[in-house]
Amino acid sequence: MLVKYLVNETTNEETLEVENWIGASDENKKQFEQFLLIWEQSVQLIVPTPANTDDAWQRMQQRIQTSGKGDTAAPLKIKSTNWLRMAAAVVLIACAGWLGYVLVAKNSAVQVVAVTVATTNKVVTDTLPDGSVITVNKNSRLSYPSRFKGDTREVTLKGEAFFNVTPNKEKPFIIHVNDVTVRVVGTSFNIKSEGGKTEVIVETGIVQVTKNKQFVRLLPKEKVVTGWKDSALAKDTVQDQLYNYYHSKEFICNNTPLQSLIATLNEAYNTNIVIGNEALKNLPITTVFKDESLDNILAVISETFKINIEKTGNQIILR
Repeated sequence: MLVKYLVNETTNEETLEVENWIGASDENKKQFEQFLLIWEQSVQLIVPTPANTDDAWQRMQQRIQTSGKGDTAAPLKIKSTNWLRMAAAVVLIACAGWLGYVLVAKNSAVQVVAVTVATTNKVVTDTLPDGSVITVNKNSRLSYPSRFKGDTREVTLKGEAFFNVTPNKEKPFIIHVNDVTVRVVGTSFNIKSEGGKTEVIVETGIVQVTKNKQFVRLLPKEKVVTGWKDSALAKDTVQDQLYNYYHSKEFICNNTPLQSLIATLNEAYNTNIVIGNEALKNLPITTVFKDESLDNILAVISETFKINIEKTGNQIILR
């Protein structure tokens, strides 16, 4: 449309459409001026330098005079195909220049800014620029750039989050948490930072955890827990899936000590459940609670282990 406009071949409606577009914003006007400049420069490159018309006229007169009385001068013919080819070349160069300008302008206009997802009493799920999906638990903070540049995808975490990372072998995904660095290519895992300790649990794929130039590689159902003062990284196995309850919306117990389930319930429901008898803490429980209220879960625990539940003030005691 712009090419037609510049060579005066637009209809009245098309001319009005182009001029309305130019006047709609300063950005459109700037783009049109840039296109016009490219067009004019392209024409100068394509169209040959005009010949000296006076010299050409003299040479033609001499040929006419020497050709004889019976001869007639042949009319000068200009091949339209040459001009069509030249016009097509102008359009091609102008459009290529225009496309390059638009792409450069758009890329330069995209600024990388820091994005922070901060939660308080609500779990938030966010999609990163590379398509990775992160579930941020309550009272946590995830920071990342609006666009991943360079050879890595780096984020920073405080608190807890479940990561489902989009695979990209050419651009590893790196999480900085406390004094630990977690590096992956494409996998799912949970990271929890609390009380000076960092816990990494792998659900799928392979995860590399680095601290003080030491590293371990974790496979599915493996974890590592390290504190500020710990110098070594020791792997351990995971027996249940309580760690991702806020992501899966399920409490999955597999021969899980009762005290571990109670600690997770306190976190999930923001309550204060206390085990009043030491002998109850390590009782194993295997079950799945899905979309259950706290009262229903406590009722199942009471029935399973034949224990009493007492509510006193803001505390729930298991005896």
